[in-house]
Amino acid sequence: MDFLKGLLIRLGSTVVAFWLATLLIPGITLDTGSAGEAVVTLVLVSVIFGVVNAVLQPIIKTVGCGFYLLTLGLIALVVNGLLFLLTSWIAGQADLPFHVDGFWPEAVLGALLVGIVTWILGAILDRD
Repeated sequence: MDFLKGLLIRLGSTVVAFWLATLLIPGITLDTGSAGEAVVTLVLVSVIFGVVNAVLQPIIKTVGCGFYLLTLGLIALVVNGLLFLLTSWIAGQADLPFHVDGFWPEAVLGALLVGIVTWILGAILDRD
């Protein structure tokens, strides 16, 4: 039951983070006609983002270990921005009304905002 609780907390915090990104960062758009459609779209985009991160992030970190060391981890901003942009592309292929205009500053700032918000909400909500 703790696994399901943790999964739902992560999904919920990611949905909130994506919603805030669409509100705060120009260039990240969610073109829906109703609130229900917006929630469904945000949940699906959050799931896509989670799968993209779960599959590609470990591979990228392993292959690019030298770049992470050389840049003292700052390459992670570039990698996360690219994964955010990939999420937008996959959402577009799935006909979801979520779009990120470009890499800089939209995707990088979006990934940074999503990371910070999910970290804060996870720390607040995951207390036993």
